[in-house]
Amino acid sequence: MRPTAHVLAMALALAGCKQAPQPDQPVVENAWIRLPAAPGRPAAGYFTLRGGKAGATLTGVSSPQVQRAELHDSMMSGGMMHMAPLGSVAVPAGGTLEFKPGGKHAMLYGVDASARPGAAIELIFTLQPSARIRAQARIVGPADPAPANG
Repeated sequence: MRPTAHVLAMALALAGCKQAPQPDQPVVENAWIRLPAAPGRPAAGYFTLRGGKAGATLTGVSSPQVQRAELHDSMMSGGMMHMAPLGSVAVPAGGTLEFKPGGKHAMLYGVDASARPGAAIELIFTLQPSARIRAQARIVGPADPAPANG
């Protein structure tokens, strides 16, 4: 191959390695909810939040099927697992924020009694400066495994 052909071949190969374009706004993926083992206890909500082109701050989660939702974080302290409420969580531009078992999560109080494993409910994510993202969250039972992509 001539030197020009090598350069052209490398340019084409690198063009194929481009990453997917970053979304303009944050995106919620893989939202799911684990129902509580005991009636009257809160459910837990998990999801992945991908930042858009600019940083944002997650200030809350709500749902028409939930009486109240709070953001929480789980952490080890003194050999014991503790939970603490979070007022807000920074979402870095282009970054990924995971809310997963054993870490950050949404506590969902008063989930509609009709919510059943296999169904879904809508979660609404409020971000500042001014975004609302709606996502369907799959429901799993208290002893069910997490969804495959959750």
